[in-house]
Amino acid sequence: MAQNAKANLTTQPPARSLFFFALPMIIGNLFQQFYNMADSIIVGQFVGEDALAAVGASYSFTTVFIMIAIGGGIGASVLTSQYLGAQKYKEMKSSVYTFLIAFTVFSILLALLGFLINPTVLRLLKTPDNIMKEAVLYLQIYFAGLPFLFMYNILSANFNALGKSKIPLFLLIFSSILNIAMDLWMVGGLGLGVKGAAVATVIAQGIAAVVSFVILMRLLGTYQVTGTVDRFRSDMFVTGVKIAIPSIIQQSIVSVGMLLTQSAVNRFGSSALAGYSAGMRLESLCIVPMIATGNAMSTFTAQNLGAGKPERVREGYHAAYGIIIGFGALLIFISQFFYGPIVSAFVDEGSSQVAFQTGTDYFRFIGLFFSFLGFKAITDGILRGAGDIKVYMIANLVNLSIRVAVAQLCSPIWGIELIWYAVPMGWATNYVISYFWYRTGNWEKRNLLRGDA
Repeated sequence: MAQNAKANLTTQPPARSLFFFALPMIIGNLFQQFYNMADSIIVGQFVGEDALAAVGASYSFTTVFIMIAIGGGIGASVLTSQYLGAQKYKEMKSSVYTFLIAFTVFSILLALLGFLINPTVLRLLKTPDNIMKEAVLYLQIYFAGLPFLFMYNILSANFNALGKSKIPLFLLIFSSILNIAMDLWMVGGLGLGVKGAAVATVIAQGIAAVVSFVILMRLLGTYQVTGTVDRFRSDMFVTGVKIAIPSIIQQSIVSVGMLLTQSAVNRFGSSALAGYSAGMRLESLCIVPMIATGNAMSTFTAQNLGAGKPERVREGYHAAYGIIIGFGALLIFISQFFYGPIVSAFVDEGSSQVAFQTGTDYFRFIGLFFSFLGFKAITDGILRGAGDIKVYMIANLVNLSIRVAVAQLCSPIWGIELIWYAVPMGWATNYVISYFWYRTGNWEKRNLLRGDA
């Protein structure tokens, strides 16, 4: 059947297939970031600086949980991609079902944990007293809806694993528009402030999760198999977890680093935190092409290794450098020449000079180094897609350690600027470690379908 033909990641020219597979992921993830940024922009404009700081203080914590979802989905979907590349459709379906069940249970447990510990975490992060109440309120609503937010990201990873990266794009466009409309209504119209922003986000993401689940089930039905498909296989779960845990760690590095370094930013007051939050949101937007290309490289690697074509992985890796360099040059141009109006979308220049200056300084500096993250992402993508995870995990932990150590130890002495100087240092070190391991060729020998995890 046509539906069961090999995905074009294993048949078309590597540069073309990688780029056009990554492109919907990039656009979709941009909408995801716009979706997340809507709370900050609308709250900052309609409510004020303290409300923006409260959402910003919450953002680093919530991002940890979202990155756990993304990392888990990417890690678990590696097995699904390899089964698809090998045309083992019955096992591919079992893999999808196994991890949907596992992550549904996991997301409920995480929601309960986040709901209970968020006030304690905010206090440990030295969140300013004047924004503590609203930050706690935002997180309580957020965690009440976490299973929907979590499962949407898992479902998106499954679409990407099946080579259907356009489906999450359309769903993200829909949910982003819905979220912005509800934000404007609840925050600007009803005057619900931070509470309204949190409720709007949960409702929009919940609708997207339900629609995604229905579409995925219909898509799986197009793959015809004989016999009964197992709904949960413990062997697949164990293999997937071995890949998912390092992937969760890798995806969480940025968010955990943001969370831990935020405690250093909090020492400089709520105005500096508001500016840093604006810069951090812009960073999250700008790294989308880099992260999405790395995730595409992971799926590309998994499918081609499953199909027995490691040479295509190398060709795709070389092509990915061109994609990263192109996006990096564009981001340098934007960050150096359009920083003023972009930061002003979050922080009004006239309302707080400290907040505006902090945001622009951070954005202009970090904009010069996004290619470092891209090189790291595509190299990590190969190791993750191959299931070659030990050095990949170590490299990301080194990245985190550098960022946190410099922020915590140096910023109290030399100022807030040291917090963002540490970011490209971590990215570059991560890339060097992963690249030298890639050069060993060990990843070519990995085969999850034989149990070589």
